[in-house]
Amino acid sequence: MTHPATAPLMLFNSLTRSIEPFEPVHPGEARVYTCGPTVYNYAHIGNMRAYVFADTLGRVLSFKGYTLKHIINITDVGHLTDDGDAGEDKLEKAAAAQAQSIWDIARHYTEAFWNDVKALNIRQPAQWSVATDYVPKMIEFATSIADKHCYELPSGLYFDVSTVADYGALARAATEAGEGRIETVEGKRNAQDFAIWRKTPEGETRQMEWDSPWGKGAPGWHLECSVMSEALLGFPFDIHTGGIDHREIHHPNEIAQNQAFACSHGSGARIWMHNNFLIDRTGKMSKSSGEFLRLPLLVSKGIHPLAYRLMCLQAHYRSELEFSWDNLLAALTRLKRLVMAVAALRSGAEVAAKIEHPRLNQLLGDFAAAVSDDLNTSRALTVLDEVLAQKKVDAGERLGAIGLIDTVLGLDLLVLERSALRIPPAAIEIDEARIEHMLKLRKEARADKNFAASDAIRDELTKAGIEVMDGDPLGWEWRIEI
Repeated sequence: MTHPATAPLMLFNSLTRSIEPFEPVHPGEARVYTCGPTVYNYAHIGNMRAYVFADTLGRVLSFKGYTLKHIINITDVGHLTDDGDAGEDKLEKAAAAQAQSIWDIARHYTEAFWNDVKALNIRQPAQWSVATDYVPKMIEFATSIADKHCYELPSGLYFDVSTVADYGALARAATEAGEGRIETVEGKRNAQDFAIWRKTPEGETRQMEWDSPWGKGAPGWHLECSVMSEALLGFPFDIHTGGIDHREIHHPNEIAQNQAFACSHGSGARIWMHNNFLIDRTGKMSKSSGEFLRLPLLVSKGIHPLAYRLMCLQAHYRSELEFSWDNLLAALTRLKRLVMAVAALRSGAEVAAKIEHPRLNQLLGDFAAAVSDDLNTSRALTVLDEVLAQKKVDAGERLGAIGLIDTVLGLDLLVLERSALRIPPAAIEIDEARIEHMLKLRKEARADKNFAASDAIRDELTKAGIEVMDGDPLGWEWRIEI
């Protein structure tokens, strides 16, 4: 199958605050590093937006013909409760609170994260890099820059940001208050200086600690990503991604370390890309508020995870995206429409191996232009709608075009069944067969003009958490009340 993916790929570089052409460091290859989770708790759906974005980027790079090497890290040590240098290690704190081994805590939450990744149809990276596997390399890295760029305090080894050029250029700290979350540590030369090795306080024992030239302790969070990206991708590499919250402190500190290590003004990655926040007005997404919004919670309410993926794709990754149940249900309805339309095509045709129809090739060109324009997935989705609307075009060719588009969107449209989108919620005791039977009885009662019986069946379903949707244009007839 061929496709017109010839439009130049243009990406927004947070470092320059401008749209730039993607020009790979190594011809034909795309090397990407994504800041992964700190596995001290479950990921909420806002966290997962970053990985839908990174996956979409990787899919676009593959669509454009690049050989992709994508690394996502797992932080199982070193990330403090404050993004600067204050507070406890998040893993140590979680292990103490739950009276479990820190290794067990990390394993449990890593597996939970991987389950979310699978549910959202996020492709596996070339490698999951686990921070604790790289501690010896972190000590080597820190040793190589310590003399020229670091100084020691009783609490650890600190990086002196005045020793590198243009520190904080990524955050634009001077104009965007990028240093607001940094807390004071006594003895630091500059407020922005940060720990690259934290000593275990005297009289304390950590579950995760290593010997180093600066005493027993653990690496700083910022050091980890510099070391793993350099070890697995080499400096310079193409693209570094993460949430926009990393743009303030974490990524500027990575860049400073990278410059010190490479003895250059380079930033490690040529392009830095950041997705914006998922905004939750209810306040239930935060991990500190108890039962926060996790992907399994959506599923427990009868919502397929790919509806959340579609909701993310409907907005540009650099725009804030507001979460609401109405927005999510609208995305689920749109996904249902797509699945039903594709299923109708699949029922009478096979996927064409070659797309020859001029209009379809024109639309594929439009799709390529959309995703090449800084991953404009919202525009790409409208192209998908137009492909489905080409009723006079061979169904097999339309399926071929849809399959090609879906290699980027990742909605599994050629295999997703309508039945998979009707997920019984955990709190609902009535099963789908019983619901369908009651709806059948209700139709019969309405046909006989026995409206009392019809209303009684509807009321019984309502008490069970089932909303009856008379005249549903999709023909689904009922849904779970949220």
